[in-house]
Amino acid sequence: MALNDTCADMLTRIRNGLAVNRQTVDVIASRLNRAVAGVLEREGFIHGVRDIHDRRGHDALRIMLKYDHDGDPVISKIGRISRPGCRVYRGVRELPRVLNGLGISVLSTSRGVMSDREARTAGVGGEVLCEIW
Repeated sequence: MALNDTCADMLTRIRNGLAVNRQTVDVIASRLNRAVAGVLEREGFIHGVRDIHDRRGHDALRIMLKYDHDGDPVISKIGRISRPGCRVYRGVRELPRVLNGLGISVLSTSRGVMSDREARTAGVGGEVLCEIW
């Protein structure tokens, strides 16, 4: 089976892992997934990311999920915005503020994948990949 949207698959695996209180989830390794996971780690939504080989020998990423001291997931909601069939682009002045700054948007810009805060600081817009809060 061909997988067209590996980023949406990664977000779904994270959402499902949080729903059943998993400590880690394994996702397909791609440059985009690695970059999005790096943004999530920098913003404090996950503990970390490691490169691994899955049981079939393929490259994968192991994402360490983060929970607060009560055992509730740090990520309340995670969702894809721009899809392969309907891309969503925003300029630097039009970048969405997720939950008035409590959440983040992840963008693919000409300077790489970054959060909306980093994009505003850099003065660039781009494709809005997903929102997390």
